Amino acid sequence: MATTITSITSRCYRIPLPVTLTDSTHGEMTHFELITARIIDSDGVEGVGYSYTVNHGGRAVHSLIEHDLAPLLIGDDPARIAAIWEKMWWAVHYIGRGGIASFAISAIDIALWDLAAKRQDLPLWKLLGGHNAKVKAYAGGIDLLFTLDDLLAQTDANLAKGFKAIKMKVGRDNLAEDVARVEAMRRHLPDDVTLMADANMRWSRDEALKACKALADTGLFWIEEPLIPDDEIGHARLLEACNLPIATGENFHTIYEFERMIRAGGVSFPEPDVSNCGGISVWMKVATLAEAANLKVTSHGVHDIHVHLLGAVANKSYLEVHGFGLERYIAEPLTFVDGYATAPDRPGHGVALDWKALDQF
Repeated sequence: MATTITSITSRCYRIPLPVTLTDSTHGEMTHFELITARIIDSDGVEGVGYSYTVNHGGRAVHSLIEHDLAPLLIGDDPARIAAIWEKMWWAVHYIGRGGIASFAISAIDIALWDLAAKRQDLPLWKLLGGHNAKVKAYAGGIDLLFTLDDLLAQTDANLAKGFKAIKMKVGRDNLAEDVARVEAMRRHLPDDVTLMADANMRWSRDEALKACKALADTGLFWIEEPLIPDDEIGHARLLEACNLPIATGENFHTIYEFERMIRAGGVSFPEPDVSNCGGISVWMKVATLAEAANLKVTSHGVHDIHVHLLGAVANKSYLEVHGFGLERYIAEPLTFVDGYATAPDRPGHGVALDWKALDQF
């Protein structure tokens, strides 16, 4: 007899960041909001999923899970993940088609995959394909307004943690400052350390063209989000005009957005975020789209889960490691050795959150 979903509970936590972070479009970030989904089946097995927002919006995601999605799924077979995903999608399609709906669906979908892997006593990366648990990782700094001294100090701390790749923010009001900071960072880093830069959608087409030409000879591995995510044509023209690869996709909330950008030729490294693109189900489809276009896929945030997804696929690139500080509330957070993270062999995704410590938030 098939097992059934007996309960889905969700919480929203507002967690202060260790330091205030800044980028070119979101301003000062003082908190991140963690939205969790815990699914228990009729055999008592639990799957855990989560999404997150920065500063705002977490309560709306939580409300959608609690009031609209969770009651819809009680009694369903948790192994029928594709059917459940479709059920959720069409239930909130009229008010969703991405955005808040995709954040909520993502949290539940992650929990379902965690539950499925636990029931098979497999780590998630093996259940999803099992290519290689060892994944290249980079430290994703959120540091646009750091002084140069603070930026380099943060970098030295990340190098000491075992990283061999660093990402910094660009998108200051004065392009010359961006170029000078990137050049200073490149001089500071050892030759075998990779450097990326992230503009967080700051520029218009003309501004992006000027910026990318100015940054083209600074040794960047990629420029991330030079334009708004909706501008497929602009991305394609920019990629053709500049000798600088583009990573984008953290703000795509449906598979269709990835398909359009890939088809337009506007991305070198598709960058789905499992916490907001529709969950593991959609993330794996995006990786397949990228592979079909001979592209490597990267990730955005949520590194404790993304390490499994990148470990599952052959066309993996870098794992982004965010500095939001969630590792303070995880029993066994990821570690980094010689520039790599390794997906754990614990059943499921292996992320054991400290619920008692989170209760204060």
